[in-house]
Amino acid sequence: MRADARRNQDKILEAARDAVAERGADAPMALIARRAGVGVGTLYRRFPDRSTLLAALAEQYVHELMDELESTAATESDAWATIRAFVVYSVKKGRGTVAAALAGTSAPQARQALVQRIDELVRQAQKDGAMRSDVSTGDLMELLNVFACHPGAIPERFLPLILDGLDRH
Repeated sequence: MRADARRNQDKILEAARDAVAERGADAPMALIARRAGVGVGTLYRRFPDRSTLLAALAEQYVHELMDELESTAATESDAWATIRAFVVYSVKKGRGTVAAALAGTSAPQARQALVQRIDELVRQAQKDGAMRSDVSTGDLMELLNVFACHPGAIPERFLPLILDGLDRH
């Protein structure tokens, strides 16, 4: 991809993320193009329809989560500390809004890699004796889903209490 085309794609995805965070998955394509500083034709040449744009945005979003997870793993003292910090990061306002808007959008390969990495951390935290052994990766993914994809379903103040309940100590 040419450098200018790559810049336009990046600007479109950034504008789409902001628009989706503000207005949901139905944010007007013209608004996204305007915020990206490109013409509507440029947007549609790269993303022929809303579903293509949302799929690319979901893929980018999951890759960003994976990057954050790896960065957190590199700085935290152990697997359980990494999991806790990642969960808190993942549900912060803004990211949760984007996650909610993209909840039905597919990014299967990227998502599978993220879930696999989280599973490795869950197993390590349990092996270390820091996380309850009866908690599955699916349970943790459901926790992320509830707080990130359904903001407000459970008051955010309950997140630390739930995480404390997963702690073995």
